[in-house]
Amino acid sequence: MQTITVLLPYSLHPAFRKTLEPLIASPLVHSVLVAHDGSYAAGDPKCRGLRVPSLTSGRLVNEAVQIATGDYLMCITQSQEVSFGQAALERFAAVAAATGAGMVYSDYFEVKQGVRTGHPLIDYQLGAVRDIFDFGAVQFYATGAVKAALKKHGEVPAVERAGLYDLRLKVSVDRSIVHLPELLYTKVESDVRKSGEKLFDYVDPRNKAVQKEMEEVVTQHLKHIGAYLAPSFKPVPKSDESFPVEASVVIPVRNRERTVGDAVRSVLRQKAKFDFNVIVVDNHSTDGTTKALGDLAAQDKRVQHLIPQREDLWIGGCWNEAVLSPHCGRYAVQLDSDDIYANEQTLQKVVDTFRSGDYAMVIGSYTLVDMGLKELPPGLIDHREWTPENGRNNALRINGLGAPRAFLTSLLRQVLLPNVSYGEDYAVALRLSREYQIGRIYDSIYLCRRWEGNTDAALPIEKVNGNDLYKDRLRTIEIQARQQLNKAGRL
Repeated sequence: MQTITVLLPYSLHPAFRKTLEPLIASPLVHSVLVAHDGSYAAGDPKCRGLRVPSLTSGRLVNEAVQIATGDYLMCITQSQEVSFGQAALERFAAVAAATGAGMVYSDYFEVKQGVRTGHPLIDYQLGAVRDIFDFGAVQFYATGAVKAALKKHGEVPAVERAGLYDLRLKVSVDRSIVHLPELLYTKVESDVRKSGEKLFDYVDPRNKAVQKEMEEVVTQHLKHIGAYLAPSFKPVPKSDESFPVEASVVIPVRNRERTVGDAVRSVLRQKAKFDFNVIVVDNHSTDGTTKALGDLAAQDKRVQHLIPQREDLWIGGCWNEAVLSPHCGRYAVQLDSDDIYANEQTLQKVVDTFRSGDYAMVIGSYTLVDMGLKELPPGLIDHREWTPENGRNNALRINGLGAPRAFLTSLLRQVLLPNVSYGEDYAVALRLSREYQIGRIYDSIYLCRRWEGNTDAALPIEKVNGNDLYKDRLRTIEIQARQQLNKAGRL
């Protein structure tokens, strides 16, 4: 019979006992390693306490791997109650054995505010290297695969929060990570915020030390799989094109009567030492957006109001319409229809940054605000993890790169954006950063307005999963491209 070593975080909450006791009773569970901060007194059968700073520390992961004697190491990653379904442990073990996987994870039931619902997860892939990938509360490792990975790629480093992240990346180099779309357990969910409220957790300034750990881990992983890029860049190709203005602000929009006028007016207020315009691509709005834009265009010739002939466009396709139009300037600068520029110098700062270096793209920093422009937590989003030395590697780990995003139009016309409404800017930034340097502005020059009308305000789990799966696919494509570049010695 195959056996399991369980790694479980200790808690004074009664939920700990509800999780622990069925595990102790299971004939498959050989031992339970209880991670604690000094508050757990060993004495339970099959249990051994491990006093460590956190469940995700490198020290804990290394100790657990050394001690584990079972065929499998099952890591339970939350202190809230986790209860396993009928023959769930047997199912985990059987799938791990059948597939030869390094790790198996499954869908689950979650209990939120007393309501129990199914929570589907997404498949793991080469590009699923973000540290916030959702495995649920259970990661079921093959102990042999774990020990082989650490022997080959080195022990988990002395990190406080990135231990499990490092472990699964190292295991994934040589062994598959398998998603089992079966609801094998139930967990009580403690974070009941809406999707839009969780969106910016990873860039909270309080998490900067954690972000640095995660960056070091993913950088080493990219080296292991041949996808790391050294800080050496191609020169941006020169263009003989002529442009009607130096900069164009691009605003794709559909049905934003309430906010798009504010966005356009924030552009028109810009004070710049060059000519600029604003190209608003009105994607067949059905509310008052079209009339509002028509009025603005009639009042100011700098407003270019475009309505595409095509009716199959998403945000990326609308961007392409603007960039390929004869109205587009030398630089194309992003502004979402919900947002506004922070001050009258935004456009000048973006263009000055382009002129200060050999950049294919410039990315700014923004502040989260409500519709009354009151700052919301975590406030400034400056993405300081993007450094000239390692930004394009670390970009594969994180879910966003900052705003506003601005492009050299001549180069963007060659690359273009995918015709989607999520991740289109991330896709083109990854593509450009593969070869060219990206300029950064760390001051806040953009206000991201959060309101109930934001498209990501309260997404159902299916939509969240679809978005995450797509960005992971973009990372997979980019990692494969970088692997090929390294193999060919073209960088």
